[in-house]
Amino acid sequence: MQRIAIAVVAAVLGALVVSVSTVAASSGATTCTDTLAPGTYGHVVVPDGAACVTFAGPVRINGGVSVGAGATFVLGSEDNPVHTATINGGVQARNAANVQIHFSTINGGVTVVGGDGPFGGPFGVTFNTIEDSVIHGGATISGYTGFWQGFFRNTVSGSVNYDNNTLVDPDGNEVQTNTIHGSLNCSGNDPAPQTGDSGGSPNSVSGQKTGQCTAV
Repeated sequence: MQRIAIAVVAAVLGALVVSVSTVAASSGATTCTDTLAPGTYGHVVVPDGAACVTFAGPVRINGGVSVGAGATFVLGSEDNPVHTATINGGVQARNAANVQIHFSTINGGVTVVGGDGPFGGPFGVTFNTIEDSVIHGGATISGYTGFWQGFFRNTVSGSVNYDNNTLVDPDGNEVQTNTIHGSLNCSGNDPAPQTGDSGGSPNSVSGQKTGQCTAV
């Protein structure tokens, strides 16, 4: 599924008009509805149903990111393995379609609750992936109803709670190769967290692995 995800994102990148639909300055709130250009921002808001994409940084966000219902937030790309962004203030998404973060540093944690899926949005299918990032403040991913979801190769200071995510793809809920300085708590996911086709390795957890994540 990772290869499919990369191909879909690449196709969308080719179709995007390189522009920035933003309002306000770096010290205030920025409403992003298209491409987030390299630069420094305050609070970034992706409104309901909008798409905010940046495949190449550097981006610095000093007031956190809020992603609305049915919205898409894409930061970085697996095909471009360089540090993309630093986010101070964390990432908060509620009922979003897609939250995809690569090669970034997030201070303030990640919270993704609910989902708008499994079909629709700019990619045709909805999927979350948080990969190759450093997260200070833990992560909560709960109640996502998209097509596929992955959590790979992250270093997390704080616990990871991964609960009640129901996906269409039987290869979904891939949670692998993370270093977690806290606990990894999983319950109610369908399918259960797994290796899938990621080729990953078991998660290194300094605290406890609980529920469905004792197997990963």
